[in-house]
Amino acid sequence: MLKKELLEKLDHKDKEQLLQGLQEIIEHSYTIEDEFKELKNINSIILDFLPDALWVFDESGHIYMQNEEATKISDLISKIDSNQKSQELEFKNRTYLVKSTKAGDKLLILATDITEQKRSSRLASMGQVAAHLSHEIRNPIGSISLLAGTLMGRVKLSNKPIVLEIKKSIYRVERIIKSTLLFTKGVSVNKEPFFLEALREVIEDSFEHYARTKDIELNINFEDCEIVADFELLCIVMQNFLYNCVDAIEEDENDEGHILFLYKDGEIIVKDSGVEIEDKNILYEPFETTKLKGSGLGLALSLEIIKAHDGKIELLEGEKGFRICLG
Repeated sequence: MLKKELLEKLDHKDKEQLLQGLQEIIEHSYTIEDEFKELKNINSIILDFLPDALWVFDESGHIYMQNEEATKISDLISKIDSNQKSQELEFKNRTYLVKSTKAGDKLLILATDITEQKRSSRLASMGQVAAHLSHEIRNPIGSISLLAGTLMGRVKLSNKPIVLEIKKSIYRVERIIKSTLLFTKGVSVNKEPFFLEALREVIEDSFEHYARTKDIELNINFEDCEIVADFELLCIVMQNFLYNCVDAIEEDENDEGHILFLYKDGEIIVKDSGVEIEDKNILYEPFETTKLKGSGLGLALSLEIIKAHDGKIELLEGEKGFRICLG
């Protein structure tokens, strides 16, 4: 504050200059305030733009600042040990890499969702093991298949159903091996035109070779038309959906069931009367299954194949089944 005695000693001109200087200071302070507000706003936008959750705590341990991602997982704070510079935490079926650091009297905590990285790493490891086992199993299965074929022509008629069941089981193992190797090495599409009648024959033949205990009615309503796709890969998709349908009916309490394959306007609809899907969240998760039978690769591989065709797979609404859009 300026003293009264000093102001009284100033002449008129000095007072005007002083007032002008004070006015400039005031205007400049307003400019600085506006720039600070704009900077603060930009800073807030940047923080919310971050894909990671960020908390800033003051020296008393209260939240001084946080971004939008942090508010979504606010309950994670109670699990964080701020004394650790780096830690991995499981929270609501997600995995987070949490890092802590000091900045003056503030504590910064950054939580990065690494669920997909962990999943990819896990799948890569599981895929390597599965591929190795598949290669190891392929040779003895081939020998058993050859011996079963020889045995079929030599046993008594009354024993042929037993050999037939052996061949069906071998077929199932061979299919799992083929799916595993295809999934681990990746899907490459070779599109060519073919008629749906050929796909119908594959589905019907697969149905006959797939072991089952119940009376199941299979209906295939395909238009007599030509489509462009990878025939071999699409056969795998149809087989996977067919086997899932049969397995679902086998697990159902009814003694019979029905399966429908319908093609219309570039889409294949698959329905069955079996048990409902128990956990839709792991439908396409490799090596995860709620079924009594299966490796958990069928739908995961099917989705990869359909995506490679620029298509998609969707659950039907209001009824049990899938819609397969070929793109």
